[in-house]
Parts: sequence; structure tokens; C-alpha cells
Amino acid sequence: SNPLHRHVHQDMQQPLCHYFIASSHNTYLSGDQLLSQSRADMYARVLQAGCRCVEVDCWDGPDGEPVVHHGYTLTSKILFRDVAETINKYAFIKNEFPVILSIENHCSIQQQKKIAQYLKEIFGDKLDLSSVNTGDPRQLPSPQDLKGKILVKV
Repeated sequence: SNPLHRHVHQDMQQPLCHYFIASSHNTYLSGDQLLSQSRADMYARVLQAGCRCVEVDCWDGPDGEPVVHHGYTLTSKILFRDVAETINKYAFIKNEFPVILSIENHCSIQQQKKIAQYLKEIFGDKLDLSSVNTGDPRQLPSPQDLKGKILVKV
């Protein structure tokens, strides 16, 4: 890879909403949206390729364990916990800027609580729990302010 690509050449002090963010849709899928395998290692791949927003489609799984898959299809299911652990391991290897988890939530309250528990346990201090309660986007933190942080949008 080009060593020049490793250096940031932009002002990263502006509010987060001032930037285009490399995002991944159906991140967990290794192939098509109907029949393919869901794999936690797909998160490792896209995060190391520079993606900063990943999609996590959460559904109720057996034994109280939330799962990730493309709902109402024949895609395979993976444990939410495995996805979170993979994201935690690979989020900041190549890039310190924040990672946004775009969670599509289809879970019962009980399994939502399990997801919250895993987010706190697995990400620890990386999880940004500050809430932004302003209608003014100029008040959003900057990518520089959020280095090393995991943000959750639902």
C-alpha cells in the first residue's frame, strides 16, 4: 500500500457530521443477501480496509443470546457477542478514528439488555456513552475528539 495513505491530510477537528464516513452495509455477509454465510471475520476485513461504520442486524437468538443475520432470509446466524469481540479486536489496528456501530435492532427487551451488557463488557472504556442532546450539529464532537472510541447508533 502507498505509505502516503497512512497520513491524515485533512482537518479532523470539525464536527463529525462534516465528514463523509466509509460505511459498510450488511457487513456480516460473505456473499449475497439471501443465502450466504454470516461471518464475524467480515468485520475484521472491512475495519482493516478503512471502513468506520459497520452494520449489525440484531435478532433474538436461542438461549437468550442475540444473533446477527439478514432477517427473513436463509443467511446463517452468528452470535452478537462474537461480532462485538471481533470489532473490539480490529477496530483500531489501522485507524484510530471512531468506529460507528449501526445497529438494526429487532430484539426483545431481554435480548436488548444482553446486547447492552456485551457492549459495556467487551468495549469497556472505548464505548462512548456520552449522549448528544442537541439539535445543533455544530455541537457534535470531532473525529479527533473521538479517536479510539466506539459509537452506537440505533
